[in-house]
Amino acid sequence: MSEKSQYFVVKQKAIPEVLLKVVEAKKLLETNAVETIQEAVDQLGISRSSFYKYKDDIFPFHENVQGKTITFVLQMRDEPGLLSDVLKVVAQHNANILTIHQSIPINGMASTTISVDVLPTTGNVSEMMEIIENKKGVQHLKILGGE
Repeated sequence: MSEKSQYFVVKQKAIPEVLLKVVEAKKLLETNAVETIQEAVDQLGISRSSFYKYKDDIFPFHENVQGKTITFVLQMRDEPGLLSDVLKVVAQHNANILTIHQSIPINGMASTTISVDVLPTTGNVSEMMEIIENKKGVQHLKILGGE
């Protein structure tokens, strides 16, 4: 019986350093900054066994979401133009908005759920989420899932 894969969305600050170094080693190899795996791991201070153990299991978020739908929820202030600014970020990254649901603001805060279709031409999704999360007036962003 095969084990079913589970996927998690984890912020970078919660990932152990060795896993981040595996991602960096893969980037060095993909960009031809180094010629061999040994050069990459030596440069980053990890073992070859760590690289091989994790190389197929960790990758930047944006590399695994193309052709999928991402749903995220925002807690944001009830301010004129804020939702428009968030949607503009999605448009600038060439993602397609599928649904938007915003609650009636309570105590000046609204909960907004947005589903976005990630197209082959969509830019860096991690960057898009980070820009939205850092918008003035956005209190919290949580990715609910991807299909």
